[in-house]
Amino acid sequence: MTDPRPAEEIAPADPIAPPAEAAPADAAPGDTALPGAHRGGFSREFTAPTDIVVPQHAEVQWAPQPAAPLPRSAGWALMFAILGLAVSFIVGWGFLIGLLGVVLSVVALRRPWESRGVAIWAMCLSLLSLLYSAGWLWWAASQGDLFS
Repeated sequence: MTDPRPAEEIAPADPIAPPAEAAPADAAPGDTALPGAHRGGFSREFTAPTDIVVPQHAEVQWAPQPAAPLPRSAGWALMFAILGLAVSFIVGWGFLIGLLGVVLSVVALRRPWESRGVAIWAMCLSLLSLLYSAGWLWWAASQGDLFS
């Protein structure tokens, strides 16, 4: 199992040394290629359009996932507005529920995907519940000796 080639051919090339460039086939034996000279390696112009290859059977390896649903607050605002209004008819401490309805309706009005009609109804009913609660609290304060 001896190799008949000389040792120079068997030895690996030096990885640090630059590769030797071959002279073009039509060049004279004494000519060397100048840096940047055209060596015939391109088949089209640089700015020419490239060919579009359409595969015959394209498999979908990746498909975008459906987007997560956007947060909704208009319906919640309307629910808290109605609940706050119902509680404010009975007792004045329902103003906290009305405040929550106002905050959620403002948030809903600032979002473009929310229903503006529902958010406006929630805002109006929440403010009405705050008005009724304030009336109850004023009446309760006037009945006691809190401010005599």
